[in-house]
Amino acid sequence: MARFETVIEDETIYVGTPDGPLEVGTVDSVLAVVGGPSWEITYSEEVKQRHPEIDTSDEGLIVDVVDMMNAMTHSERFVRTLAAQPTESPADDDISPRLGLFVGKLLENLESGVS
Repeated sequence: MARFETVIEDETIYVGTPDGPLEVGTVDSVLAVVGGPSWEITYSEEVKQRHPEIDTSDEGLIVDVVDMMNAMTHSERFVRTLAAQPTESPADDDISPRLGLFVGKLLENLESGVS
């Protein structure tokens, strides 16, 4: 199954597609949403209690958000969904639906720790 990479060029984020790179948004926009260029991996007590088998050895590790974005790969289904999202920000929001979907996946990856 094909996986598509994330590429950052001139502070713009692109995701690979079968038809070439798809522009997602700017690095600065993502960093503003996630709270900065670094992320501390943490696990809530609730998660630790609910999943005692979870490996929490990476707790407290500080990761570089841009490095995490560069390491992200995507399924063809995700890429198709991303491409279908508008690139313009609605009047009541600071980020476009396309960038929002990408940030959601990034946050999911950041919150699940380093494997």
